[in-house]
Amino acid sequence: MRYEIRGETLPVVICYLDNGERMVTERGSMSWMSSNMKMETTTNGGMGKAFGRMFAGEAMFQNIYTAQNGEGMIAFASSFPGTIMPVEIGPGREMVVQKSGFLASEMNVNLSVFFQKRFGAGLFSGEGFILQRLSGQGVAFLEFDGHIVEYDLQPGQQLLVDTGYLAAVDATCSIDIQKISGVKNILFGGEGLFNTVITGPGHVWLQTMPISAVASEILRFVPSGK
Repeated sequence: MRYEIRGETLPVVICYLDNGERMVTERGSMSWMSSNMKMETTTNGGMGKAFGRMFAGEAMFQNIYTAQNGEGMIAFASSFPGTIMPVEIGPGREMVVQKSGFLASEMNVNLSVFFQKRFGAGLFSGEGFILQRLSGQGVAFLEFDGHIVEYDLQPGQQLLVDTGYLAAVDATCSIDIQKISGVKNILFGGEGLFNTVITGPGHVWLQTMPISAVASEILRFVPSGK
């Protein structure tokens, strides 16, 4: 599989598949494709995995696209102004991503549920109680909101992240929450009750424009009906 990413504000990844090669994506992610691409909608692993994807914020069913009778082409466009990031998944190179961060991948990449180590981390952190784990072998394409800023955390090094700005981490990192201290900070700081705490070792990807933050800003200017 070969690919190219075009565009900046609203990017698209165009994939070129050899005969018989397959890609998997969430429902509705395909933007355009050559006429020899065959689509099959499937649970891709049974109902157990399908329900797991649903709890992780994705669709229960996935679409598998196969190139037939020669080379095929298929494109997946970002659904929001941001970044499409290719990542190589393999043994010892698993990732945990935010809900709706998975765009498409080669068939040998597995998308499964990732549980936070504490129930409260999901209820209050804003990243969701259940995130997504990418494992297996192959290239996966992730879509994030805005630009991406990256950090390498050493063992035990921590990074505090405001709600919604966490895009992805290496599976070697741990994710937890930390309550903001001080009554005035909570009531007047405008940052909510909790921060997400990422502890190394591992790589961290942060997004600069969470769609939830954009929606909140737009809501401020929507006139209320009477």
